[in-house]
Amino acid sequence: MTRNLWLNLPVKDLNRSRTFFREMGFAFNEKFGGKNEESACMEIGDKPDVIMLFAESTFQNFTQNDVTNTQKSSEVLLSVDAASRHEVDQMAHRAEKAGGVVFATPEEIDGWMYGCGFADVDGHRWNVLYMDMDKMPDQ
Repeated sequence: MTRNLWLNLPVKDLNRSRTFFREMGFAFNEKFGGKNEESACMEIGDKPDVIMLFAESTFQNFTQNDVTNTQKSSEVLLSVDAASRHEVDQMAHRAEKAGGVVFATPEEIDGWMYGCGFADVDGHRWNVLYMDMDKMPDQ
């Protein structure tokens, strides 16, 4: 059976994307990717989860399909779990400071969640969400 899920994202300028995500606080594993100008391995979270950033031409070669125009559509919404409301606020601030666009400002959702949404420098959309499980309504 499978052991891990690695997400792959096309990027226009790998160095610009690396800089953006480093400023967001994400780490890169230079063991994978990183040795060329085609890919970078970004790690998120405690486990960590892996997102590979690929130059658009390399990504297109792998998928044998067109790259989505992120200015017109979204193929995926990437969600990151935050440890606190403060961390959600920090991520929104970092995204703007690093050159991204906050499309949904931090706000409370349904009385037990707090989140925001931002687009990275390539237009990929991200959701940052803190969930207060003590306030989660009974199902």
